[in-house]
Amino acid sequence: MSTVPRAIEVSDLHKSYAGHEAVRGIDFAVERGEVFGLLGPNGAGKTTTVEILEGYRERTSGTVSVLGMDPGERPRALRERVGIVLQSSGMYRFVTAREAVAHWAAMYPNPRDVDEVIALAGLQEKRDTYVRKLSGGQARRLDFALALIGDPELIFLDEPTTGFDPAARRQAWDTIRSLRDLGKTVLLTTHYLDEAQALADRVAIIKDGRILAIGTPSELGVGSATRVRVSWRDGSGEAQTREVADPTALVHELTGEALARGGAVTDLTVVRPSLEDVYLELTAADDSGPADQPPVRTEAANV
Repeated sequence: MSTVPRAIEVSDLHKSYAGHEAVRGIDFAVERGEVFGLLGPNGAGKTTTVEILEGYRERTSGTVSVLGMDPGERPRALRERVGIVLQSSGMYRFVTAREAVAHWAAMYPNPRDVDEVIALAGLQEKRDTYVRKLSGGQARRLDFALALIGDPELIFLDEPTTGFDPAARRQAWDTIRSLRDLGKTVLLTTHYLDEAQALADRVAIIKDGRILAIGTPSELGVGSATRVRVSWRDGSGEAQTREVADPTALVHELTGEALARGGAVTDLTVVRPSLEDVYLELTAADDSGPADQPPVRTEAANV
């Protein structure tokens, strides 16, 4: 009985550029239908890793499987099943949004309906607007539409909301959530920790070409950081705060003292680290390493 391979499997992946090792033996897997976040500072190895998965870049060593195929061989069957939203992309400026999506649809054997994709990307009101007249957020929505028109199983989103205003970011988040609802697998790279917290089922934090932590955002918040912040007001009304590894004993002590004096613990809060706290703790030292080489891609939005 055959089993369906995971969407992505990476084992002992290495990539070197002229003596600089950008990726140093990473391992991770992405299940089908999940949103997986790849997080890390500039130069961590995120872009290099994603480009290897997309088939844009050759690996130095290691094993990589994307939808059961080796992206290094650039099989056409894989390219037909993958969509990509790059950090920046180019599109013909003197065509309408609908014409652009229809043009992209002609490149795939079984594309989605053009108007359905335009609606999914939230471009209904701009379908007949020339690309050159779209706002930055609307142009980004067009990038999403171009990545979706081939009805891909796996979608790579590389910093999809960089430069967005808050409203545009939230609209993009809704689009990404709709991809999950459609059963798509999404690999997301982002510098926005709230974005990863809101969207990703699991995340991997990468630094200096190595994965430092991997798990759900809530698991990392509970298990990876070393401190929990406990705040309260003491018997005289003074605000107090203490950071501890485990709040159980401190909370027991505070409630015991309050009960002994016939009072209550007021304004008691126990705050566990957020994903952002964990990220900052794990990547605190030496965040200024060299950027991935070569520079970020600016090709069209699909393989």
